[in-house]
Amino acid sequence: MAKIVILGSGGFGLSLAIMAEHCGKHDVTVWSKFQSEIDDIRSHGEHVQKLPGVPVSESIAMTSDISCVKGCDMLVFGIPSSFVRDVAKLAAPYVDDHMVIVNTGKGLEEGSLKTLSEVIREEIPTQKMVVLSGPSHAEEVARCVPTTVVAASENHDAAEYVQREFGNNFMRIYLNDDVKGCEIGGALKNIIALCVGICDGLGYGDNTKAALMTRGIHEIARLGKACGADPITFSGLTGIGDLIVTCTSMHSRNRRAGILIGQGVSPEEAVERVGTVEGYFCCKAAYDLSRRLGVEMPITEQLNHVLFNGGDVRLALGALMNRPQNYEEI
Repeated sequence: MAKIVILGSGGFGLSLAIMAEHCGKHDVTVWSKFQSEIDDIRSHGEHVQKLPGVPVSESIAMTSDISCVKGCDMLVFGIPSSFVRDVAKLAAPYVDDHMVIVNTGKGLEEGSLKTLSEVIREEIPTQKMVVLSGPSHAEEVARCVPTTVVAASENHDAAEYVQREFGNNFMRIYLNDDVKGCEIGGALKNIIALCVGICDGLGYGDNTKAALMTRGIHEIARLGKACGADPITFSGLTGIGDLIVTCTSMHSRNRRAGILIGQGVSPEEAVERVGTVEGYFCCKAAYDLSRRLGVEMPITEQLNHVLFNGGDVRLALGALMNRPQNYEEI
């Protein structure tokens, strides 16, 4: 029986724990920095804020003691991007070489502009790093809704291990060795989802949203290629697949925050109302990275102006529509 420790008792970390427990072949422990959150989950039998109506079994161990990492077979990061480095530092003393390390977070670290697996590996040197990513809302994973994701790693054996341990009748896992492409796609689709939400908030139609999604994946792939990723990766689950689900579902916090911004709510207040909005934090990092690499990303540039420079959303869309006419390059 594999011993799995999941760092993070938010929606996705807890949904993975519930899914793993359903499989009946894992010893699962969920770690949270906040004992009060654990107590609340135990008292209600569910995570009222993140996964209402989804029972959390008593057989899933929960603790705020980071030493729970010691001796596990798989260590899963299921926490927001802004906390990944700090939590990796906490866990590092208890990690050994046999552990497979899995990142499920989607974002870029502000300042360093690194992907989250790069951040983890700086704090926990490992040859068994796997990125688990794709269209997978926690609300559906926890309810065993059929879902497909990708386990991406430079270590084929580690990726196969994750595929074998987490794969089941309702979770199909494909393998990929383009770690950079999978992480760039998973992080930057949140930016486009914010933009699509803004269009919803403005009352614009399907034509506008389809244009943003299509041109959005194009500029994501352009940045990914500049970072060394395979452009084909962005036509798969961690690219267009994750983009579709994040742009179209009301489970998407990025889309919901965008709707509020389109309705006239300030970006700061929208993020406060919705909660963790990874696209908000990723936008500046992606914009800075595009400038560093000399990659044109007009959608990201306009959203960055709206979020951090007080730009008007209608003027931002107008700026995109009035760019010089050009060939469609794929």
